[in-house]
Amino acid sequence: MGSGVTGAATAYDDIRHAVLRRIEQRRLDPVAAPDDVRALIVAEVAEYQSLASLGQSRSLRDPDEMVGRVLSSITEQGPLTELLRRHDVEEVFIEGAHVTYLQRGGRLHVLTSPTSETENRHVIERLLSPTERRLDTRNPMVQARVLDGTARLTAAIPPVTDALSATIRRHALRRETLATLVDRGALTLPAASFVASVVRAGGNVLVSGPPGSGKTSLLSALIAAIPPARCIRCCEEVRELNVPLVHGAYYEARPPALDGSGEVTLRDLVKFVLAMRPDHLIVGEVRGAEAFELTRAVNAGCGFAVTVHANSARDALHALVNAAVMAGENVNDRFVRRVFARAIDVVVHLDRDPLGDGTDSIRRGVTEVLVLAPSLADDFTTEAVFRRDHLDAPLEWTGLLPERGGRLERSLPSGVSLRSVLEGGMVLV
Repeated sequence: MGSGVTGAATAYDDIRHAVLRRIEQRRLDPVAAPDDVRALIVAEVAEYQSLASLGQSRSLRDPDEMVGRVLSSITEQGPLTELLRRHDVEEVFIEGAHVTYLQRGGRLHVLTSPTSETENRHVIERLLSPTERRLDTRNPMVQARVLDGTARLTAAIPPVTDALSATIRRHALRRETLATLVDRGALTLPAASFVASVVRAGGNVLVSGPPGSGKTSLLSALIAAIPPARCIRCCEEVRELNVPLVHGAYYEARPPALDGSGEVTLRDLVKFVLAMRPDHLIVGEVRGAEAFELTRAVNAGCGFAVTVHANSARDALHALVNAAVMAGENVNDRFVRRVFARAIDVVVHLDRDPLGDGTDSIRRGVTEVLVLAPSLADDFTTEAVFRRDHLDAPLEWTGLLPERGGRLERSLPSGVSLRSVLEGGMVLV
């Protein structure tokens, strides 16, 4: 069986390369002239079968199936074509020839259509072709927006990995708001109203959680809660946010060109937009030196909302400090911690877990909403406003009235108190 797979893969490669040579010779556009490409493939498959009958190669078991595979790899997305068209697929995972995918709701499935590592590599290269990014021995790791900006591709090849390893993550096409997250049970109305009051007051919010917990969805909802007249500047390594902005813009980092020039890092973007006087700075995923630039944002007086990978809200604060210190600006963690302790108003932590209904589905939701309290010490002093121990439990107000609530009170509608918001008596989403 193994030799048969190898033989089919060899035939696929030989036929595909021969067809690509003919396409180049005739200067055909595969997308604009699929019928011409199909005719070339049919002719090449027929020639391959003819040589096989003379004993020069192994005969194809299903020539029509080979025509379809080669045509799909050249004009579409190969064996992943139908999968990438489906709107219920959130993520696709490729490990060599093995393909799995995550449906909306968190169920993991295995792709049953025949494929190979070579075909999957062709799919990745085709997805990257409209971008300025490459995957080759010089650049064995890549991240890029693909599929007309609706998905993020992260891929690696040897020697970084043993075989092709890639993830294609679909962006949520729905317009996220705090109200829609409440409808899905990710957080409660009082918690959503409290967080909305923070961003409307120009407060600074840190969103944390493990991968796949819904951080980007919550960040999108926070952007949507900001009054439209304010200037919003969004910076990301690879763009995922897609909230319509009345006043502001989105910015995406750029890798270096083949000669090493032209790189624009996430830190570069944050420094750049701070010179544009934003009311709100949004950073999609803080992992490196861009964290230090957030200390400059504090001095610039603009509000910010950022996401950090972490296992708890307090871990997120320490992760942000560590990233800022590693920027190499000769500042110690004590200084950075003091700046963030005074600047960050709220940390919203999300988590994910199996739904527990026997379907392998995943649910996502907020487990903690912490506020930072004034402190004479050098460490963070946090207090929980909303908390639950696990996603089966309700997200409840702890009874705390934040010490920094004065600014929030001033931003609330006339006659509305912060207590009424926390108790759920006043809905602001």
